[in-house]
Amino acid sequence: MSTVIIIPARYDSKRFPGKPLVRLRGSKGEKKPLIQRSWEAAKKVNGVDRVIVSTDDERIKNVANAFGAEVVMTSTSCLNGTERCAETCLKLKEQYDMIVNLQGDAPLTPHWFVEDLINELKCNSNAEVVTPVLRCDSDGHRMFVEDRKADRVGGTTAVFNKKNKALYFSKEVIPYTSKIYKKDELCPVFHHVGVYAYRPKALNEYLKFSEGQLEVLEGLEQLRFIENDKDIYCVEVDGKGQSFWELNNPEDVCRVESKLLENNIN
Repeated sequence: MSTVIIIPARYDSKRFPGKPLVRLRGSKGEKKPLIQRSWEAAKKVNGVDRVIVSTDDERIKNVANAFGAEVVMTSTSCLNGTERCAETCLKLKEQYDMIVNLQGDAPLTPHWFVEDLINELKCNSNAEVVTPVLRCDSDGHRMFVEDRKADRVGGTTAVFNKKNKALYFSKEVIPYTSKIYKKDELCPVFHHVGVYAYRPKALNEYLKFSEGQLEVLEGLEQLRFIENDKDIYCVEVDGKGQSFWELNNPEDVCRVESKLLENNIN
């Protein structure tokens, strides 16, 4: 099955303007733009035919071209990364069996997270949209709680049923638990990793759906699928000892840089 990874990136983020171009220090001290680090993470994924940076901003385009990325320019009317991925596909001459949306603020995404999504679409004929979830360890849960106490909108959590179909995604920490977890304890909170894999049909349908109330309130694009009774399958992934966090706010720069060091990412 042919697969393309699209990395949507916009300059005018409300929480962190210019975020794709912020420079992050790696394990050997070299600083690279966030969009480059996300592109490098995408290039490590096995079984992918093409990696594209999708943006509406010339500054991001110029930086991406400079480090060797293929760039597709999209309109400024895209409301989120899923819409940008869908518009990018409409501009491509080639058609792909699977489209992966690897958001541009997740440079710590291990290649096997994406490979697990691709495998799920190959094996599960019922699935049209899949996304990874990572069980929080004590450190991850603590950072979620700290962000909410500081009134920062940080990462996203997910809850799903016994068939692994998503019930809800939230910027709040769900399910609620007042417990402080130790390193050896099983935490019930799952971190939603900002990657999606779609079949073309699902992306085409997404553009036809109107923006949903929950999507607007939470600021989470994937809720549009759920509000329109479309299943999202959650794929539990294994961190294999590698730390994960997205760059959501300026405060996350130090967090991500520390994890680049910890994960030995240059």
